Amino acid sequence: MGGQGALFRPGDAWGDVPTGLPLVVLLTGYRDSGATVRQTMETMIEHGGGEIVAQFSPDALLDYRARRPIVTIDGSEVREYRIPRLDLRLLKDSIGQQYLLLSGYEPDFRWEEFTRIVVSLVHHFRVGTTTWAHAIPMPVPHTRPLRLTATGNRSDIVDQLSVWKAKVEAPAHALHLLEHELMVEDEPVASLVVLVPHYLAEGVVPAGPLKLLEALGTTTGLLIPTEDLREKDRAFRAEVDEQIASNEEVQRLIAVLENQHDGFLKGTPQENPFADADGEMPTADEIAAELERYLSARRDRDHDE
Repeated sequence: MGGQGALFRPGDAWGDVPTGLPLVVLLTGYRDSGATVRQTMETMIEHGGGEIVAQFSPDALLDYRARRPIVTIDGSEVREYRIPRLDLRLLKDSIGQQYLLLSGYEPDFRWEEFTRIVVSLVHHFRVGTTTWAHAIPMPVPHTRPLRLTATGNRSDIVDQLSVWKAKVEAPAHALHLLEHELMVEDEPVASLVVLVPHYLAEGVVPAGPLKLLEALGTTTGLLIPTEDLREKDRAFRAEVDEQIASNEEVQRLIAVLENQHDGFLKGTPQENPFADADGEMPTADEIAAELERYLSARRDRDHDE
């Protein structure tokens, strides 16, 4: 199998890929709350070494006006011009198990052609399973372990990992099309969606990649080192807790989320002691707005000091 038109070209490790490996697909650009996908991708590449199996063409897939290349200017000279990458890599986990990682930007153009090529790669390398992931904001508290929802034709994985099943219509990710086409062809595929606290979703939340790497271990059997992420998560939690410790209103709103979260997981409604005088609870948007307002004000005050 060679490069198809100008969309991609094989890399040096094209002929070194064993059959039957798991494929993990992590694309940034949309639905990456807490920078979960980006952090996970960087962790896997950092610890997995890796060789390039195939490279996709940014000229064919990327809108440069939306995600511009980065230049390094030294004095009067342009020293470096970095274009976003979308690569298929052959990596190893912490115990030497090989796997394939398709990572980089979500294509802006030619989704159907991109999907056909990825499906053909799945067939060419006789991929064992395909797992992709993204992260969305949800009205959940940072004081509870993050949860997942899952879709796909691997019912054992969906039943084991998913805490939320619903019929919804939402804007698609490019990889939803890939998942759909793989299901049509009866190829094993699963989507993992990390549910990130919505009042923290615009920042970098280390708990997101920790949860995702744990789930990838379940879906693929891979073991990826997480010590660095765990240290970052402890520091992040301590910073957030310190910021909200002096504000009773924010603590009250966190408690509302905790009650809603715990009641949902138990499957039984709980009476909420934090309802207002009319018996109405604040909406998720109201909770998020108040928390974001407070945390932003706290950051501005700390910066001024």
